[in-house]
Amino acid sequence: MGLNIGYLSSDRSDNELYTPYYAVDAIIKYIPKDKIIWCPFDEEWSAYYNRLKEKGYSVIRSSLLEGKDFLNYAPDKWDIIVSNPPFSNKDKILKRLYFFKKPFAILLPLNSLQGISRYKYFKQGIQLLSFDKRISYHNSKNMGTPAKGSPFASAYFCRNLLPKDLIIEKLNVYERSLYDFKIT
Repeated sequence: MGLNIGYLSSDRSDNELYTPYYAVDAIIKYIPKDKIIWCPFDEEWSAYYNRLKEKGYSVIRSSLLEGKDFLNYAPDKWDIIVSNPPFSNKDKILKRLYFFKKPFAILLPLNSLQGISRYKYFKQGIQLLSFDKRISYHNSKNMGTPAKGSPFASAYFCRNLLPKDLIIEKLNVYERSLYDFKIT
């Protein structure tokens, strides 16, 4: 039987998937309102950036398109990272997250919990917010509906953010209209 690792290791340009609003809503209740949130993998149209702003959070964002690579850039002032990073770079991203020694919530495939390279970080402390169903991601060609073949088990991998180390919740799935998304 073949291994199902395509979504974790593909270097194809169509590999990029985006988080739906309902997945952002699942983490918001755990984020303190008095903190500055950095969304380091997000464009202005991202669900994270828009939903957090809609809910009254102080949010800054950055992206590779602006030349701000998370692996070597950080804004001057921020308190918590919240985002969906590129899965193909999760090991480098986790290393950088632990380097900052600040709270974070990043959405990753659930099987990211295992791995020799990630063990050294997770043993320092990791929290999980997992769900009763899979998240269906979007691609840039159609942000109004999920991309074909995109649902897979995902969880928020957090540090110093959740009230306990493992939380499993019902995921309230809904779709937003294509007109709710502004992609530039």
